[in-house]
Amino acid sequence: MIAILAPGQGAQKPGMLAPWLDRPEARGRLEAFSDAAGLDLVHLGVEADAAAIEDTAVTQPLLVASALLAWDQLRLEVSVPDDAVVAGHSVGELAAAAIAEVIDAEQAVALAAVRGKEMAAACAQEPTTMAAVLGGDEDAVLARLAELDLEPANRNGTGQVVAAGRKEAIEQLVAEPPEGARVRSLSVAGAFHTRFMEPAEKALGEWVAEHRDELAPADPSHPLLQNADGALVAGGSEFLDRLVAQVTRSVRWDACMATMRDRGVGAAIELTPAGTLTGMVKRQIKGTPVQNINTPDDLEKAVQLIGEHS
Repeated sequence: MIAILAPGQGAQKPGMLAPWLDRPEARGRLEAFSDAAGLDLVHLGVEADAAAIEDTAVTQPLLVASALLAWDQLRLEVSVPDDAVVAGHSVGELAAAAIAEVIDAEQAVALAAVRGKEMAAACAQEPTTMAAVLGGDEDAVLARLAELDLEPANRNGTGQVVAAGRKEAIEQLVAEPPEGARVRSLSVAGAFHTRFMEPAEKALGEWVAEHRDELAPADPSHPLLQNADGALVAGGSEFLDRLVAQVTRSVRWDACMATMRDRGVGAAIELTPAGTLTGMVKRQIKGTPVQNINTPDDLEKAVQLIGEHS
């Protein structure tokens, strides 16, 4: 069994879509995504510098569009089995929802644009940030975060927790890390996946309610995992509501990987811009073959891996 993974914020790279534009239908597809997002994703994915694509309002729709562009090209090369598990990290959940046909691709990009805009606005209300906590005893790490009124925004497995909250508390965590752990500040706009994103959750929920008939969420066509607890998605309408709620909830990627292992996933493919999630899978589910799709040259190996694990 294969897993198809869609990356989250922080994976973006300048020029990451340049190799794809000569592929069949790719430019037209990206232009359609641009219309859905209200942004020039061709420019952002090909010519823009690192600073331009670090803006949360830009990064999120760009990442969803990038993953879906690579997915389209993969499907031109091979028929992906219906039992392939699909999962996305944070905003990657929106790409995963489109891959599993809960919503269509343009809707996923449009939703990512609203999500990114509202999360950027929430970040501007109060100085907050995030830091990666590497190593240490997990219970001790979580206890230290609670002492500082910080939240575990991401729990990525193999001793990786991302803490989030007020800047001064993060600075204290960096200065006085939990025993046996290293703490590294992250260059982010704010405390994603925490209570500080409540204004964004509210605004996103209102947008989804207004457009629900248009979104017309369907039940997933592939086994689809959710960040909240790693469980399989039961129905498309429920998952759409969970996408909204997840803005303020911790990303339990550790639980997603546990479900992949329990379901017998034998290999994983990460869509553009790839590398972060497959790295986590290799550390958590040791011995699992992985393939990153970052350029069209990677498609042949991905097709081969699907053939070997179908």
